[in-house]
Amino acid sequence: MTESSQQETKAAPPTQAIIINPEQFYGGNNDDEIDLRELWNVIWQGKWIIIATTTIFAIAAVIYALSLPNIYKSTATLIPTTSEEQSGSAALAARFGGLASMAGVSLGGSGIDKTKIAIETLKSREFLSEFIKKHNLKPEILAAKSWDIPSNTIIFDETVYNNQTKAWTWKTKSQWKKESQPSDQEAIASLLKNISINQDEKSSMVNISASHLSPFVAQQWVQWLIDDINQHMRQQDIAEANKSIGYLSKKLEETPLAEMQKIFYELIEAQTKTKMLAELRDQYVLKIIDAPLAPELKDKPKRALICLLAALLGGMIGLMFVALKINIRPIKE
Repeated sequence: MTESSQQETKAAPPTQAIIINPEQFYGGNNDDEIDLRELWNVIWQGKWIIIATTTIFAIAAVIYALSLPNIYKSTATLIPTTSEEQSGSAALAARFGGLASMAGVSLGGSGIDKTKIAIETLKSREFLSEFIKKHNLKPEILAAKSWDIPSNTIIFDETVYNNQTKAWTWKTKSQWKKESQPSDQEAIASLLKNISINQDEKSSMVNISASHLSPFVAQQWVQWLIDDINQHMRQQDIAEANKSIGYLSKKLEETPLAEMQKIFYELIEAQTKTKMLAELRDQYVLKIIDAPLAPELKDKPKRALICLLAALLGGMIGLMFVALKINIRPIKE
């Protein structure tokens, strides 16, 4: 070795091992971290709290679910019956639609879907108000308390309605109309919560359903809705047809031109056909495919689901209470 290399070897400092403290690497803040084992121990220690809250909520849910009356739902499936009439009217409207509209005569078929009109009429306040009055449904809608199965009768809430005297003790929600019996708007709002009217856009099928404490009342409501809407649309079309026929007949007598007379004859024929079909068809707009039945099985309440959700809620509240103890204990210490 040369003298210079010996000097460099002597000058080199001795090698030292570098020791890394894990606390320095992770920041040394382990106080804020949750030890899963400690968390499990705390939860295990508080297991009786969790079991107690779950049991209390489950028992309360069972009592609540059993107190709820059964609600039965009756459904009917219907199909529109106006396709042939509309196709014939559409051809006539294409030829004389402008003249007819000037004369105030409705030929139909030109963008008018009687089925949609019937559905919207079923949901209208005017129709439902007449429907409730015609069948005296206010007590069944607003005062029904339960259904007595052996006698098949509705038991009414005596604090609201006396079935013997037919007297109401109703507390209206109206801010200005104070009466001892419910208003039409209150009855309609409650009825709309218990009926459903939908149309399948692809198949054009219409489903009408009603829910009530009594399966027979639910069935009767659906049947009445179908009968009344068909009757309503029949009467409406017959009245319009009679009015149009009278007007066209008058104009026919006043017109000397043969071409105009021919047009008026065809318009009168179309209105006569509409009137004839309306008078012949009982199921004028909606034809029953699947008639409403008195359901044997309830639609709601879903008692098992209510109990399950309540038990889960009770367990979560118990867990939250136990987890809260984990955060409170270090503060006290």
